[in-house]
Amino acid sequence: MKIGVPKEIKNNENRVGLTPAGVKELVQHGHDLYVQHTAGEGSGFADEEYVAAGATILPTIEDVYATAEMIIKVKEPIAPEYPLVKKGQVLFTYFHFASDEELTDAMLKSGAICIAYETVRDRVGALPLLVPMSEVAGRMSVQEGARFLEKPQGGKGILLGGVPGVKPAKVLILGAGVVGRNAAMMAAGLGCDVTITDISLPTLRHVAEVMPKNVKTLYSSRHNIEQELPTVDLVIGSVLVPGAKAPKLLTADMLPMMRPGTVIVDVAVDQGGCFETTHPTTHSEPIYTLDGVVHYAVANIPGAVPYTSTLALTNATLPYALRLADMGWKDACKADPGLAEGVNVVDGKVTFKGVAEAWDLPYHKLEL
Repeated sequence: MKIGVPKEIKNNENRVGLTPAGVKELVQHGHDLYVQHTAGEGSGFADEEYVAAGATILPTIEDVYATAEMIIKVKEPIAPEYPLVKKGQVLFTYFHFASDEELTDAMLKSGAICIAYETVRDRVGALPLLVPMSEVAGRMSVQEGARFLEKPQGGKGILLGGVPGVKPAKVLILGAGVVGRNAAMMAAGLGCDVTITDISLPTLRHVAEVMPKNVKTLYSSRHNIEQELPTVDLVIGSVLVPGAKAPKLLTADMLPMMRPGTVIVDVAVDQGGCFETTHPTTHSEPIYTLDGVVHYAVANIPGAVPYTSTLALTNATLPYALRLADMGWKDACKADPGLAEGVNVVDGKVTFKGVAEAWDLPYHKLEL
């Protein structure tokens, strides 16, 4: 199979879809790899490393799309890429269709096969291709929260961990999934007063058992969240409904409950956001302030640490990429029902229920 790796062109996205090691594995399986010039540069991988691994370097993104039968990326195609996607071409990347109607329409019109990392499941029903980036985003949400709590950045001027004689910051984490647990671990390690919420009591019991004593659990309800907001310094939103829009847990009328300079980090923004007042931002302009509350809503948080993120992501995606290339997407999905759940769009039809519901489109069950 001819496999293309284009350079990411989303704002400040420095990750790359395959490392040289991944290219080498696919080449050893008999596939032809085409990597765009400088595609890996932002993650610390030079063209020469890809050539040594057996890839052909192509000068432009147009060349990569025109040559490849399957495209392996990190982030969803953006507007300049829409016309490059070909009918019957397999795209294997993050899509988050439920938060982007324009992207959904473009991919439906393209006739491509869109396999979304974020809805692929493993044998126990977990999301193996979402986990590594959720781990990175969860940990980074605390780093970014700490940065924007600094007074020159618009925050309260609070040090997350405090110092002897001065209380640490209070951190509220909404959602105890992979993002939330990693955020709690980082915040607890800094010495913060951490509260993590969820609607699953078994999840909260597990968190209570494994987290340090400065992490408290709280059942997630509007009342309980409202009770926390007046004294909180940092709120991290980490709620996920796989393949669908995130629920709004922090509404506009809640903002005045928080003190000016409070920071809220919406890690779910690439799925529509779990705060009513957030909209996607970029690493070049990561924040805005509304009602005195600093909103951080970068849609590709792991893109700020591309070396770590690329290695973590490709460790997870490579086995699936090998299966898709070796068997073709149809046979690979027949053999692995979890991979089949990653197929969101096929030949102009929506094959993932959450996407169809998000945009009121017909849902077509995937028939292999």
